[in-house]
Amino acid sequence: QVHLVESGGGLVQAGGSLRLSCAASGSIFSINAMGWYRRTPGKQRDLVALITSGAGTAYAASVKGRFTISRDNAKNTVSLQMNSLKPEDTAVYYCYTNVAPGGDFWGQGAQVTVSS
Repeated sequence: QVHLVESGGGLVQAGGSLRLSCAASGSIFSINAMGWYRRTPGKQRDLVALITSGAGTAYAASVKGRFTISRDNAKNTVSLQMNSLKPEDTAVYYCYTNVAPGGDFWGQGAQVTVSS
């Protein structure tokens, strides 16, 4: 079992910045990928950013150029620096990891609210 603990959500005005962090612990032999998804009420959970064990990254088009994902392989942590936040970025953000063995795991979610 893998446990993900998120931190750093909150309330910010449009144009501001927030940083989300997530630490993975548990039965981890190796982490293949870590990332962040988000969900708004009534919608599915969508990918925000992903980073592989080789530091390859992928971003949703809506956040590219504003958000930066990074990870510390030694500490099994992933962070998401969110700049130039917009009201439409308001969502619950979920930390994600794919590990071996075990598969996919999710954090409990962190609320990010951007006021206009």
